[in-house]
Amino acid sequence: MEARQSKHTANAPMGRTTHGSLYDPSSGHFRALTVYAEDADCVKAARDLVGSYLKAWSLRYAIDDVQLIVSELVGNVVHHAVPDERLAMPGAKRRIDVRLMTWPGLLAIGVSDEDSTPPDLPAGEFLSPDLAGDFSEALLPDRGRGLLIVQRLADAVWWSPGLKGTGKTVWCRLDLDRIWDEWWAEYAA
Repeated sequence: MEARQSKHTANAPMGRTTHGSLYDPSSGHFRALTVYAEDADCVKAARDLVGSYLKAWSLRYAIDDVQLIVSELVGNVVHHAVPDERLAMPGAKRRIDVRLMTWPGLLAIGVSDEDSTPPDLPAGEFLSPDLAGDFSEALLPDRGRGLLIVQRLADAVWWSPGLKGTGKTVWCRLDLDRIWDEWWAEYAA
């Protein structure tokens, strides 16, 4: 049998871009970490580890946005999640899993908790800034402001139920080329 080169672009070798990862960007990267909501520095620990992963992958230009997204999502778990199977277990620690994945041109973030309650993902803008004037803070919702920030930074935000019937994961997708262009426009100018 004769071996032939595939004509599909998914199998074509990737050219190295100036803002890509040092480590074979065509194969992507994956890192996962677990923190516990009761640990006082769990949000900082998640934010710092994600930042170190992005530095190692030569994605420094994405660090600010990704760290803010992770801080908001992990903070939401700390403040709002009530684990399904541990409602009757006082003092049980609440597990938070953070996943960071890259593919060529894309970065995905997943933050999982043990509460099956769907997040309150805002539908979009609540009020035009032009109409709000000096009272914009008073018109913001009492809940969901962190997810508004996440939606502004990410190219897509969604959630999925846990695989074992309990818990959920909130996912974010970021376009690395868009983030690079924004970073370059701000810092290289």
